[in-house]
Amino acid sequence: MKKEIRLMKGNEAMAEAAILAGVDAYFGYPITPQSEIIEYLMSANTAERTGMQVLQAESEIAAINMVYGAAGCGKRALTSSSSPGISLKMEGISYMAGAELPCVIVNVVRAGPGLATIQPSQSDYFQAVKGGGHGDYKLIVLAPSTVQESVDFIRLAFDLAFKYRNPVMILSDGIIGQMMEKVELFDQQPRLSEAPEWATTGKKPGEKSTVITSLHLESEDMEQVNLRLQAKYREVEKHEVRFESYRCEDAEVLFVAFGSSARIARKAMDLARAKGIRAGLLRPITLFPFPVEEVRRLAGQVSGMLTVEMNAGQMVEDVRLAVNGRTPVEHFGRFGGMIPGPDEILVALEARLEEWYKEQPAQTE
Repeated sequence: MKKEIRLMKGNEAMAEAAILAGVDAYFGYPITPQSEIIEYLMSANTAERTGMQVLQAESEIAAINMVYGAAGCGKRALTSSSSPGISLKMEGISYMAGAELPCVIVNVVRAGPGLATIQPSQSDYFQAVKGGGHGDYKLIVLAPSTVQESVDFIRLAFDLAFKYRNPVMILSDGIIGQMMEKVELFDQQPRLSEAPEWATTGKKPGEKSTVITSLHLESEDMEQVNLRLQAKYREVEKHEVRFESYRCEDAEVLFVAFGSSARIARKAMDLARAKGIRAGLLRPITLFPFPVEEVRRLAGQVSGMLTVEMNAGQMVEDVRLAVNGRTPVEHFGRFGGMIPGPDEILVALEARLEEWYKEQPAQTE
């Protein structure tokens, strides 16, 4: 059967994908540049189409706690916001990670810190990847670079969330959320017909009650929870790393970029190739788990790496940790809502080439 193809804005495409993915409930609150998600869900006859419940909560804090309740019942629950709103949700996100509940959180990132501007940024990388709330927890983080991936990652995010009983974040930004591209939509998926065995669904008389909580007052119990969580994160790191590489086979220098920055860096790579510079591009798709082994492998091949980010330098720290001194790693970024151009990325690369070639020629395994 031929798939439906539409021209859609990124935020609206994610909302339609949520309907098609059989999501049970959406709870959110408007904030630019992601408000189209809740607006689309409110106006798309969502409940009539699939039975999905959509509610504008009184605040971001209320929204994430509604997600907590729905997830505790074993339902596919979704929320979305933009940077300051995600900060308000962090307590609830930490509670859900501690209670091992699946959900999907979309962050359409805007510039900060503070209220700042509604223009796009990637300055929430640390918040997403390092556990922006309290405690030793991790989110699985997917970074789309196209509207099509924004659609595909909704379904993938719920698959991962339920597989690992863990919150998953889709780290978009104002570029991808607001741009329009052609997308291929998947077929309508059924809603969950049966609750998972761990869910709180109400027990019959005589049955043992199911209690979902992140509160464990005894230190020994809390340590066991943490050990279980850390073991789960190692499994995620082992099985769920995703990345995409472009022209890395013969690369002598490497761009590393995610999301919308990777689109721009790819053009910079083409410009560099046209000038005889053998550049490649590695695009992490999962920011956690990060493609550590692939970065490490390429570090043995190239004379230097340049991360391209719309921030003051965040992912660059994970790249440096993976490289562990084997090759120079530098950062080029614009922030505050400024979007880098391919030409200025190329200039930044060329400014570093002579030093890279002089100090550390390309290594071989």
